[in-house]
Amino acid sequence: MEKIIKKIKDFSELVVFQHSVFALPFIFIAMVVSSDEINGSAWFGFKLFVLGILAAITARNFAMGFNRFMDRDIDALNPRTSNRPNVDGRITPKAMFLFSFANALGFIIVAYFVNNLALILSVPILIIIGSYSYFKRFSYLAHIILGISLALAPIAGVVAVSETIPFWVIMLSTGVMFWVAGFDLLYSLQDIDVDKKLGLHSIPSIFGVEKTMNLSKLFHFLTVIFWLLFVIYSQSSYFAYLAVLISALMLSYEHYLVSKDFRKIDRAFFTVNGYLGIVFLFLIVLDKIFF
Repeated sequence: MEKIIKKIKDFSELVVFQHSVFALPFIFIAMVVSSDEINGSAWFGFKLFVLGILAAITARNFAMGFNRFMDRDIDALNPRTSNRPNVDGRITPKAMFLFSFANALGFIIVAYFVNNLALILSVPILIIIGSYSYFKRFSYLAHIILGISLALAPIAGVVAVSETIPFWVIMLSTGVMFWVAGFDLLYSLQDIDVDKKLGLHSIPSIFGVEKTMNLSKLFHFLTVIFWLLFVIYSQSSYFAYLAVLISALMLSYEHYLVSKDFRKIDRAFFTVNGYLGIVFLFLIVLDKIFF
């Protein structure tokens, strides 16, 4: 039993399971808004609630597991990542590959039980979120690809409820794309020297710290704009506008933390962004309940 528990902990560390908090709120935001439009109620049903969680977990486990499998050679040369389970021998390459394959299959099965459009989109989604592992080897657009990967979450959410892709969810997803790409730029500042040494194509290693931070600010400004457009086009009300305002303040605080001390990047990356999604979801739910 102890070996099983230890292995579960190793896989949880491999995929940084707690970071699932980034995508989950935006899946449910899309589901709540879509359900309110169609059914006049924010609650979309227990079945879709469970399937939404399973879809988010299996998709992210596949993406992270595949990334760790592909990057094990790079991670071994980076002091920050050299103690990860994919490097130090706790999880073998074969086990990582099987883990990724099992989660990809799980995601497709979950999509089958959601609806036909979800099933049709399941494989293209897996291809997109798996491609991130390759982009950093030849293009600094890898940050955008990561953003697109998480931006698919709200689209998947609305497809699950309505089998459509309305304009407002494109605005919400575009905001998510710039949000994720923006904080990934800040996070990648930690590896600027290693990326230069290994010839990896990150924006910090090519354009430097100052330009990276300015680009991150631009991305997060665009995030707020697109989330504002989401609120407008989804015909949401006061709590939704408050969600956008609080998000803008939290993103500003994130940049303040990083500008003061690069050692606070982890705090800015996980704590601020983790709470941002949860607060956004909470306020959207309140908005659909009371307005």
